[in-house]
Amino acid sequence: MRSDVVKKGIPAAPNRSLLYALGYTKEELERPLIGVVCSYNEIVPGHMNLDKIADAVKAGIRSAGGTPVEFPAIAVCDGIAMGHVGMKYSLVTRDLIADSTEAMALAHQFDGLVMIPNCDKNVPGLLMAAARVNIPTIFVSGGPMLSGTLNDGRRTCLSHMFEAVGAYYAGKLDETGVEEYENNACPTCGSCSGMYTANSMNCLTEAIGMALQGNGTIPAVYSARLRLAKHAGMKVMELVEKNIRPRDIMTPAAFHNAETIDMALGCSTNTMLHLPAIAHECGIELSFDMANEISEKTPNLCHLAPAGDTYMEDLDRAGGVYAVMAELAKKGLIDTSLLTCTGKTIAENLSGVVNRNPQIIRPIDNPYSKTGGIAVLKGNLAPDGCVVKQSAVAPEMMVHQGPARVFNSEEEAIEAIYAGKIVAGDVVVIRYEGPKGGPGMREMLNPTSAIAGMGLDKDVALITDGRFSGATRGASIGHVSPEAASGGPIGLVEEGDLISINIPNHSITLEVDEATLAARKARWVCPEPKIKTGYLARYARLVSSADRGAILE
Repeated sequence: MRSDVVKKGIPAAPNRSLLYALGYTKEELERPLIGVVCSYNEIVPGHMNLDKIADAVKAGIRSAGGTPVEFPAIAVCDGIAMGHVGMKYSLVTRDLIADSTEAMALAHQFDGLVMIPNCDKNVPGLLMAAARVNIPTIFVSGGPMLSGTLNDGRRTCLSHMFEAVGAYYAGKLDETGVEEYENNACPTCGSCSGMYTANSMNCLTEAIGMALQGNGTIPAVYSARLRLAKHAGMKVMELVEKNIRPRDIMTPAAFHNAETIDMALGCSTNTMLHLPAIAHECGIELSFDMANEISEKTPNLCHLAPAGDTYMEDLDRAGGVYAVMAELAKKGLIDTSLLTCTGKTIAENLSGVVNRNPQIIRPIDNPYSKTGGIAVLKGNLAPDGCVVKQSAVAPEMMVHQGPARVFNSEEEAIEAIYAGKIVAGDVVVIRYEGPKGGPGMREMLNPTSAIAGMGLDKDVALITDGRFSGATRGASIGHVSPEAASGGPIGLVEEGDLISINIPNHSITLEVDEATLAARKARWVCPEPKIKTGYLARYARLVSSADRGAILE
């Protein structure tokens, strides 16, 4: 066993004495030591139940002959961090989580790992660590929260809550109405109930083969979630016995599958940051261009919030991620020969799986659209690309041209939006919010929700070198690369410049001639860094561009 280095022989006697100090018995130390990486905390609603999940995982490990050893991982609640300096600390935690988990796993020589994440950066951070450490590992998340219900019976969720604030500023909703959303949008523990980033990543963890069936969709409050956790604890012992490792599962073909399933599900645009970063840890490079190639031949089968009015609990009842995969497999769109954490192939896992609700998961021959949920656009405004969740864009905004309204921070933009200074036809440009310029690449959910809440989501586009929450809808185009702080063309846009967006043609164009842009470039001076000390300053010096997954180099 890998852990023998700290458990066996006279040289390990000091190590054993410290393990005995923890209360472990000789008999427990004769079994494989399984690290249980639990992201429980008391500030993230998606993580408040993870102590129960960890207990269930540990029960499963013990029942299968292992000794569980729990240690923590951090997590940020993007919703609570939204709209202030805290959001600068969201994306950057992905790498902190990967680094600290690597350190704990290798310092203590565990034989296997069970990862228990739930929210946005926590899931990809632990997947990055799993790839980096590469010892037998399985994931089990905390599960999604249930959707809420308003007084009139309408279902609701966090994206509606943010949009309610915009409606208030537009005079469409009073304070009592906002309070009704406040009290009903998030009714249970769990990751927020739509196909936002956390649920997207938990579904893709299942799709890529690193989690058991139901990981992405079984609601947090269901007892089935505890049973799933116990089975994950049992299954990791089989992975240890067979020495099945993350890089045996997360192959180039598996990432191709994940992007295909991403397109069918209509996942968050943040997956275009996280999948390349996870692949990078596996020694695999994913390009932006691959996304469009996959999207062109992958139908979009699901319209969960914010794209539609269905939620994770509905997807679960319809058959979950496996039912989506089964639809894709009918047309040979995914490779079903690949190994998964079950110890079986995808084809074996999908045996007997059916789509139980064709209204929630459209059949492969009757999709919402013939192309996938995400598109990458390129042009002189974004030479290296930018990303839009096209499945959540109104048809009338798929092609748009309008004057640029330019802001050098999220705060400047939101002030103008709330003041009613943005009108139909405008293209809001928010820059110096990228990985380096932010630093930290903040989510722009407040501006996009304000625009939607004011009823302008079918009339106004928003472009940024920052990123968007999975709860964002509308013509919201993020990850513009190169970013402004790296000298990208988005830094050269001036108030009133015409910007043309053509999502079906994957193009985005700043309608300014090359000579004028060259003159602006000659005058351009990079602003002083917004943060000059601490972790964010170090992050800004090391981080790559968004089109490469904002990885640290």
